[in-house]
Amino acid sequence: MLERVSKQIPIQQTPDAGKRTAAGGGFAAALQQELTKTGQDVQFSKHARSRAEERGIEITPSLIDQIKGSMVRAQAKGATNILAMDTEKAFIINVPQSKVITAITQEEMKDSVFTNIDGAVFL
Repeated sequence: MLERVSKQIPIQQTPDAGKRTAAGGGFAAALQQELTKTGQDVQFSKHARSRAEERGIEITPSLIDQIKGSMVRAQAKGATNILAMDTEKAFIINVPQSKVITAITQEEMKDSVFTNIDGAVFL
């Protein structure tokens, strides 16, 4: 039976089979590429946009890249709602929807308790 099945389905090797990705990072680079293939950009909820504006948090392309990187790392670990933070600001992010839910400054972080998150990532 096994011979018959294997004869019916020829196994073809691609020229690149077994090689590392072009970036040279192996599995980690391939995972990063697959996770970012979805083409989803970071979205900010209305609430997050207004909070960032009133709290003086500037949304720059560099910050967007940091947030995307945080989401990719969190998604690789299976997290769905994360706190992504650095020393000056923090964001609550819904990873599956690629959506920033709220933005918080350092001053507000001191007195805050973060609930309903299943991961934390440093920007």
